[in-house]
Amino acid sequence: MFENILPLIIVAFGVIALLLLITKLQINTFISLIVTAFLVALALGMPLDKIVESIEGGMGGTLGSIALIFGFGAILGRLVADAGGAQRIAITLIDKFGKKRIQWAVVIASFIIGIALFFEVGLVLLIPIVYQIAKELKVSPLYLGIPMTAALSVTHGFLPPHPGPTVIAQQYDANIGMVLIYGIIIAIPAVIIAGPLFTKLAQKITPGAFEKTGNVDSLSPSKSYDLENTPGFGISVLTSLFPVILMALTTIVDLIQDLGNVSNNLLFDIIHLIGEPTTALLISVLLAIYTMGVKRNIPMKQVMTSAEESIRAIGMMLLIIGGGGVFKQVLIDGGVGDAVANLFADSQMSPLVLAWLIAAILRIALGSATVSALTTAGLVIPLMQGSAVDTALMVLATGAGSLIASHVNDAGFWMFKEFFGLNLKETFFTWTFLETIISVVGLVGVLVINLFV
Repeated sequence: MFENILPLIIVAFGVIALLLLITKLQINTFISLIVTAFLVALALGMPLDKIVESIEGGMGGTLGSIALIFGFGAILGRLVADAGGAQRIAITLIDKFGKKRIQWAVVIASFIIGIALFFEVGLVLLIPIVYQIAKELKVSPLYLGIPMTAALSVTHGFLPPHPGPTVIAQQYDANIGMVLIYGIIIAIPAVIIAGPLFTKLAQKITPGAFEKTGNVDSLSPSKSYDLENTPGFGISVLTSLFPVILMALTTIVDLIQDLGNVSNNLLFDIIHLIGEPTTALLISVLLAIYTMGVKRNIPMKQVMTSAEESIRAIGMMLLIIGGGGVFKQVLIDGGVGDAVANLFADSQMSPLVLAWLIAAILRIALGSATVSALTTAGLVIPLMQGSAVDTALMVLATGAGSLIASHVNDAGFWMFKEFFGLNLKETFFTWTFLETIISVVGLVGVLVINLFV
């Protein structure tokens, strides 16, 4: 029994060390992850000549399959944003919905934009628009901000091609199309409950937060677009959602093949190639270059400048994700995964619940949803062997756990606090509560779907 618990104690101390390096010593997250990986590898008794090999393998194995996806995803989001397409989507939906249903307009706009943009990018892009609308309609910025961040957070945690679900799907060898379909099914109630419905509760819990004016000066919201010269609503939505459409198409074809017992042929092979995340995003980027640039007579040099800037913006994010993969690989190679598997060998706990629980604990300790999810993958992969659990649902259970209880060690916590001008107590009662609701609803959704698949 002790030999199974000792590796977990070492991991616990490793997590504490990582937390201290990041929060107390303020060392860069990527450097902290690598340092912690070395320390944990030594503590686990890994052969000295295998440690660097494990670290390099973890970095390469993680980034090898996702670097292209992240790169193309960042370019796509930047092209849509720089062309004014994202603002066109938001303003059009708001005009159509009107003041009474303004929250739902913000939810739909944020959900669409959130699929194409990373959470932080979507937040920075949408907050000035939310403030502008709130001012015109004379409502609290937070009244619109909670539904907006709920939608962005849900897409970040549940839907490819975002970092968390994409990386975990690769680690679990899950069908990314099924992750997308199940993710959308879970995302809809999660956004509704954590967005418009939770806003009503938050207004009662912390009414003072809805009187704050916030601060968005740092976002340069003065940059405005002449909507007459921006891409149309339809083409903006199509461009943003095009990778999702291609991936979903492949999944539908797979289901038709399975139900009809149809063997592969050249047409199916082509569809599968197009539906691969890397291919889907590459095609979508080429489409965006045309719809957001060439078609609007924007010089190719200017379009490529946007693309280059988007890549520079995600450089550190890629390293941090790679660092999370390194930590995960050390845990696997050091035998922690096997220890967890042995410890829970006779457990009746569902692997789905276990994945959610481990990810939730790591999220609270580490702050980063993506790092928490990656580390969880290293711990629960051995538990999946011989289990009939659906790997796509494992991805979503892990993603849901990795969103819980965002607090002071998460960048999103501070972004939300500062942009809406809240104090710490108000941020806990709004942002932290919101993230926890999404996490719990996500787990419930996974367990419900698991009853039918």
